[in-house]
Amino acid sequence: MHKDRKSNRLQGYDYSRNALYFVTSCVHDRVCCLGEIKDGQMFPNEYGKIAEQQWQWVEQQYSYIILHSFVVMPNHIHGIIEIDDRMAVGTGRDLSNEIDERNIRTGRDLSVREESIKIKSLSELMGAYKTTTSKQIHLLEEDRLALDRNRSRPVPTFKWQRSFHDHIIRNEGSYLRISNYILNNPSNWKEDKFYT
Repeated sequence: MHKDRKSNRLQGYDYSRNALYFVTSCVHDRVCCLGEIKDGQMFPNEYGKIAEQQWQWVEQQYSYIILHSFVVMPNHIHGIIEIDDRMAVGTGRDLSNEIDERNIRTGRDLSVREESIKIKSLSELMGAYKTTTSKQIHLLEEDRLALDRNRSRPVPTFKWQRSFHDHIIRNEGSYLRISNYILNNPSNWKEDKFYT
């Protein structure tokens, strides 16, 4: 990290701990390239659909993630992401006293312990989201360029802004307020601080 850059994260807080986090990630220079708002409703384009798809991928990829409210906007995304290590597959729990309803464990299986896994921090999770989204969009851009033989092959144009904004949700009132903000964001687009 550069010395003159201010960290967006809360100093001393463990961002891999169980909590609900409100995150916002913007497209570089706040370019509106993820879709458009019409009559208070968001219509994602191909890039926006990839941004939605990869958000779902995070939950599929990491068993300890629960996704809550989420919206793709023309130049940013908002979402609530929950880390719950009790949902993790491979947490190092001793399974010898647990019985699977479909399969009673016997013999060697009783002595097997699940492998320990590392819970990724919020920054690592957002990094995975942004990286995979960018890669999918760049593949789409390259496919389009390949179809147009008259164009030179520039470097892919899509890029996320460095870092992201986060807020640790500490109570139900805050959760409901933020969830409503996310769900109503398209209808309030012209008042949004990211509106361009």
